[in-house]
Amino acid sequence: MREKSSATVATAVTAHRAIGLTLGALGVLAFSMSLPATRVAVQQLDPWFVAFGRAVGAALLACAYLRFTGAPRPTRDQWRRLPIVALGVVVGFPLFTSLALTTQTSAHGAVVITVLPAMTAVFAVLRAGERPPLLFWVASVGGLVAVLAFLITSAAVRGALSASDLFLLAAVVLCGLGYAEGGALARELGGARTICWALLLSVPVTLPITLVAASAHPPRPDAAAWSAFGYLTAISMFLGFFAWYAGLARGGIAQVGQIQLAQPVLTLLWSALLLGETVTPASIGAALVVLACVVLIQRTRGSATAQGATAHALHRTLPPRMQGSAPGTRHPRDQPTTPINP
Repeated sequence: MREKSSATVATAVTAHRAIGLTLGALGVLAFSMSLPATRVAVQQLDPWFVAFGRAVGAALLACAYLRFTGAPRPTRDQWRRLPIVALGVVVGFPLFTSLALTTQTSAHGAVVITVLPAMTAVFAVLRAGERPPLLFWVASVGGLVAVLAFLITSAAVRGALSASDLFLLAAVVLCGLGYAEGGALARELGGARTICWALLLSVPVTLPITLVAASAHPPRPDAAAWSAFGYLTAISMFLGFFAWYAGLARGGIAQVGQIQLAQPVLTLLWSALLLGETVTPASIGAALVVLACVVLIQRTRGSATAQGATAHALHRTLPPRMQGSAPGTRHPRDQPTTPINP
């Protein structure tokens, strides 16, 4: 009976991860157009209005969703963790990318964002309490150095980091933190409720700043800028996280995080197709170097630990008669410990 139970758990683990990867891919596809859309919006809208106004609009959608689904309120512990999610993905990333893209191209930003998978993996490791090998940290530093070298040597920077580059780096750090914490919290709340409660928690900050920005610089953009702002509100700030956080919760933060490898490439493609921006060989080369570092990071994390944790988590959700010995139960927090809702 034990062998059959273990086989059942292994099958469930595989199916769970496949769903997580699919949802994660949808999230990455949604996020890949965020930088080009932000670039379009901030050309005619105040960057503070773009950053916080989209969060206010998404919060209205979140309120409607929570009321329609009758979602229960988070627990006290979950409320303590939600501000970390809000800081990273509701406030930090939108604000710093909006400020950066007022003077920088989205193609340039895509190269810096290439570090995001590594940053997400670093926060996932720190949060899970794992002890990765030295090569993990060497690859992480290597990716960061590659991006810094690109920024310093590129013609746009002229030998020194500009304010826009520092904004982009800050956006990456905060977003990696928000992704990792949100993915972990989504194991308990579900992907949709995690981003919805984070958006509502942020309203006391996002709403006043939006009103001040709108008063100081009344928005009068054309249809293209409003369309870009609408995309950022409904997709980048809302629906995209439904799939992304659910994917991280189901497939594992570091495992699904690998899908982010495609995001900079897609962003460069959108920048060239939609905005006519020039993608230089230096940009492509820097992106490839960082991607190689990120792949190395993912390969050094130790897949056995993650797989064992997934098996342990799903084993706990099976009926008692189907439970057997599930291998690898050292780090149960690395994967869901309860059935996950979308």
